[in-house]
Amino acid sequence: MKNTKTVCAYCGVGCEVELQTQDNKIIKANPVKNGYSSNGDLCIKGKEGFGFANATNRLTTNLISYKFIEKNAPNMPFSLQVRLGNLFEYDHTFYEAPFSLAVDITAWKIKEILNNYPSNMVGGIGGARTSVENAWLFQKFIRETLKSANVDNCARVCHAPSLSGLKMSIGEGASSASFDDIFKSEVLFIIGSNTTQAHPIIASRIIKAKKQGKKIIVIDVRETMIMKFADIKVILPFEANLLFLNSIAKEIISNNLQNHSFISDRCINFDTYKNEVLNETNDKTLFLKLKGYEEITSQISQIAKLITQNKTLFIWGLGITEHLDGTEAVNAISNLAMMSGNLGEEGVGVMPLRGQNNVQGCCDVGCLPYYLPDYQIPTKIGLMTPQMIEEMANDKFKALFVMGEDLTHIHTNQTKIHKAINNLELLVTLDLFINDVARHSDIVFGVKSSYEKYGVYVNAERRLHLAIPAISNDLPDDWQVIQAIENKIHSNFNYTSSEDIFNALTKEVSRFRGATYDRLKVKPLQWPIDSDGNDTPYLHKVKFSTSDGRGHFHYRPYVIREQIKNLLDNKYKFYLTTGRDLHHYNNASQTQQSQKLLKKYNDDILLINPMHDFGDSVILKSKYGQTQPLKVKYTNKVKPYTLYTTFHFAKNHINYLFGDEADEKVKTARFKSIEVEIKEIRCMTK
Repeated sequence: MKNTKTVCAYCGVGCEVELQTQDNKIIKANPVKNGYSSNGDLCIKGKEGFGFANATNRLTTNLISYKFIEKNAPNMPFSLQVRLGNLFEYDHTFYEAPFSLAVDITAWKIKEILNNYPSNMVGGIGGARTSVENAWLFQKFIRETLKSANVDNCARVCHAPSLSGLKMSIGEGASSASFDDIFKSEVLFIIGSNTTQAHPIIASRIIKAKKQGKKIIVIDVRETMIMKFADIKVILPFEANLLFLNSIAKEIISNNLQNHSFISDRCINFDTYKNEVLNETNDKTLFLKLKGYEEITSQISQIAKLITQNKTLFIWGLGITEHLDGTEAVNAISNLAMMSGNLGEEGVGVMPLRGQNNVQGCCDVGCLPYYLPDYQIPTKIGLMTPQMIEEMANDKFKALFVMGEDLTHIHTNQTKIHKAINNLELLVTLDLFINDVARHSDIVFGVKSSYEKYGVYVNAERRLHLAIPAISNDLPDDWQVIQAIENKIHSNFNYTSSEDIFNALTKEVSRFRGATYDRLKVKPLQWPIDSDGNDTPYLHKVKFSTSDGRGHFHYRPYVIREQIKNLLDNKYKFYLTTGRDLHHYNNASQTQQSQKLLKKYNDDILLINPMHDFGDSVILKSKYGQTQPLKVKYTNKVKPYTLYTTFHFAKNHINYLFGDEADEKVKTARFKSIEVEIKEIRCMTK
């Protein structure tokens, strides 16, 4: 029996976990006592979701599709054609290939594409499910080897607006606080976060803080479990976040509740912002005209007083960012933090709850089309994921590398995506399982999981954890696949280990400068980390990260959105929002390997208010596509005409409902709001 302390493979909380292994298999996962991020606890995914590492359907080889070989074999050099005899039938779609052959064929094909097409017709997506070492080398491979600026990651579908919105105001697109600041605050302002389901260990902290006397404000479009502990719970109409946040700002300024000294000492542009806010006509009085939402007007007055008179921590999730005005809503939260003086000390600040286990680190090391490592501006800005897909759809994009991101499941407008990838000449995937995107790929590399390798992961509080392998296998790490392909093209990469890569990337990423494997084995550290290994629990103590060190107020007026227009006209239509279930994670490729988790939640379920009666199963239809039959649960936790479901199971086609509408600045799709029709199928059971 062996015990290994490492970091959980799921969400952005980054819980420390101790894995018990026997005969090279994980048999139990325990919380680490006094864990920095976990607070000594683990959610059910952390405790039971380790089955993927030893799953019998784990991808333990390399695959090349029959169609790819049939199409490309005649054009291959004779040396490769001879080696095709080393391919063996894997299933009805793929051959099994030796690693060296899969690498050589990939390198040959990408060189052929680059000889025939400009480099802006290739790119890569991924990195937030693997280590910073792999993410850094991945973007380096795309930029330097393929000569393309088109590199992105799953922040595009989650917190890219948080990075954008916070950059506008305080210059740093990450949480300014630590998870422990939840206990040091006096008020927790939680908006658009289904915390108990998506970030359960943060929810555990919030519940403990409530018991200590903290005030809790929770805002969402439906009643979430965390609202049970709220002093003020606000149910918003769809797409009213910016209206709500701007209305709080107007309430503060109208009643002279703002922190004058903080604004004067540390911020600029407040007078202009103040005048724009006071002249806004779309304010809290609009809620009085919306049947069922009238109470929000008085709640805004209560909230304005609470957050300006107490140390407040602002917490949000994808219910803020996955909207047309996600960037502006994040910026509006930042405005509230600045005007109330809730930045730059313990117990206050802004805290976007990051989704993937390394999405923060992936962005930090440059897996974005508009940022190099350490958020430096590149000379050439590349395409974001939706823009790459658009180019694919127009037959103007020829090769795509995907590392740990299920492109044909978790993104919107899946009808379009499935058609678009057919125009690629090369789709390469690196993953643990044959997930949906792997099934459509030309070449698939099976790689190590985080429980089988060394690597650094950065969580939602900017904390670097070093993953330690608990079990071993002969699969390559992502960086080894990337380096092997690169070496067949240019031979510029010559790294010997993930630690070797980490030491190289810290020379580019100043935030990580003082981090080393040896230091991270002792304690996970929060960036920025100085050369002596001292970390930073909270940001902006003396100055902000803007060019002048000041906080910049910026106002964006609210534009009335669809559901509110309908409510004003007394028109009632169904709107769908989506989210996670506690027992699963994103495409569920890892969590469904645990029978305990799958038994708890084995299918996406649609929540409908009992005022409506559509039977046990329905199909949802939007102007973009429709779902497969969905099981229905009737509950008062959603308002009439509000619908909610998860998106974990690709077979249900949830993301076929959503189109290309997205945040205007960073293209994060509007996952949280779509008008749908309900098609009854009373006689059908799933």
